[in-house]
Amino acid sequence: MNGAVLVLNQNYEPLNVCNVRRAIVLVFDGKAEVLETHAHAVSSVSRAFPSPSVIRMVYLIHRPRPRVKLTRKEVFIRDGYTCQYCGRQAGDLTIDHVVPKSRGGGHSWDNLVSACKPCNHRKGGRLPNEARMNLRHAPREPRAGAYYTIERRVDGSVEDAWSKFLPGFQPIGQTPSLDHGLSRSRN
Repeated sequence: MNGAVLVLNQNYEPLNVCNVRRAIVLVFDGKAEVLETHAHAVSSVSRAFPSPSVIRMVYLIHRPRPRVKLTRKEVFIRDGYTCQYCGRQAGDLTIDHVVPKSRGGGHSWDNLVSACKPCNHRKGGRLPNEARMNLRHAPREPRAGAYYTIERRVDGSVEDAWSKFLPGFQPIGQTPSLDHGLSRSRN
């Protein structure tokens, strides 16, 4: 009953991923229709229902474009898992405040960058120009791609039935090498 279900807007735009129970409630309330089903069924005391895999909302849902959440992982994804001072790609990066917190620097997209441990240690509590270090790219807030909400709710794989509703989608866990999903429209 906890399988993943792709939720599409009335215009077939991907909205979200929910569990089977929530999808069945939306269908029985007349708010959604089933487009694809899983191979197994969901049984109640008296009936069995096909388990939904893809549902489509009956009415159009207007929602603002999602914003990328400011997390450690998202900073690394934005920076391509690359130190923004020396350019080294690594899996053991740290987060550096460009303007240190001790000097009034905030915890924001414009002030956080990925840094390798040696560069972060070398910079310390100084500004980049004081440490004679240059940023490779000015930090900024990334734009959420078309599949941002879907990417964050699937665990590395999607069902075959979803592929026709998600053209060009590739979960972050399946991206080649150190690309980590940056090729999608996240610029």
